Amino acid sequence: MIRILYFASLRERLGIAEEQWPCPEGSISVAEVINDLRRRGGVWAEALGEGERRMMAVNHELRRADCQLVDGDELAIFPPVTGG
Repeated sequence: MIRILYFASLRERLGIAEEQWPCPEGSISVAEVINDLRRRGGVWAEALGEGERRMMAVNHELRRADCQLVDGDELAIFPPVTGG
């Protein structure tokens, strides 16, 4: 299983803080997981849509969407961090 964590406004929009995602045999890319989540439709399609900016971390390290996930990994998805 892959542990998916949602943070900040994304957590609020989706109404969920975390979930377990079944990992196929071998690996799956971050982009594939996000596309599968988007297929849930509704708020998922909106919050994770193509035009939405987001950052991803795998096992506490920032990663791109082409990063491969394997069983036991943790994927965190969150909006870009801003400051002032």
